[in-house]
Amino acid sequence: MSEHWNESSYEPNLILFDRYCKHHYPIATGLSQEMIDTWCQKRPTETNNSCRSRIYVVISFIRYLSNRDLTDCIEPIIPKKEARVYLPHAFKDDELANFFYSCDNLPDSPRNPPVLSRRATIPVYFRLLYSSGLRTTEARFLRVEDVNLKEGVINVRYSKGHSQHFVVLHDSMVKLLQVYDQAITKLHPQRTYFFPARNDSYHTRNWVQKNFRSLWDKYNSSYATAYELRHHYATTNINSWINEGFGFNDKLLYLSKSMGHSNIESTKYYYSLVPRLSKIMEDNTGSDYNDILPEVYDEKN
Repeated sequence: MSEHWNESSYEPNLILFDRYCKHHYPIATGLSQEMIDTWCQKRPTETNNSCRSRIYVVISFIRYLSNRDLTDCIEPIIPKKEARVYLPHAFKDDELANFFYSCDNLPDSPRNPPVLSRRATIPVYFRLLYSSGLRTTEARFLRVEDVNLKEGVINVRYSKGHSQHFVVLHDSMVKLLQVYDQAITKLHPQRTYFFPARNDSYHTRNWVQKNFRSLWDKYNSSYATAYELRHHYATTNINSWINEGFGFNDKLLYLSKSMGHSNIESTKYYYSLVPRLSKIMEDNTGSDYNDILPEVYDEKN
């Protein structure tokens, strides 16, 4: 499926590789091992992770060709992934209130389809991220048939690692989506995507970044990203468990599945962002604390 293409990384890096080959091997008629090895070699200015991001699309291309017996080139060794600690923005209530106020007060003129579509979509799209923990890409790629407005369940067909999962929505979010669906259907009666862009396509990553940045900065001075609404969703859920005893294994599993994590270790990262819960757990579990929560790192899920 075309949605599995990583538009923010694959395309620009594949273009750079193509330009590299054209510049250094202008008379070459095919892919060579030398092209692969020289391009994929880690540069002095790169970390392992940045090198991985740059070369992964080329390695995937080699695998594609190899599986079809179209090349004898061997894929190079991918640098080992480095653990990294990522501290997302800790949203304050007034910041979120400011942001959603901006979302709810977009201009409604000129009254043409693009302006009216943006006015209808922006408040709902970002509230969906805030209330469900969906990745920004998952929300962008949602098709109309993926959103069950009767049962309040979203079928996330395309996720990180292409794993399918389901998200159950809060009743208030279901009602908001129902109102939105009626409004957007008038503007895009035969739309494919739940949040449609022009030409019956989905919104781009740049659309998310540009709109979030302009609306966030309108009344807030701190730095934040749309993706961090996902982190906020996780930590808010975990915080709500503090006074509910310690039968939290089921809650952790439900949260992990809902957020589309491939394993529960990825979900455990969020404990590091909730120091109060971490301290309570340590006080109540004693020496078993480290067995329950081993050291984990952000996988940027």
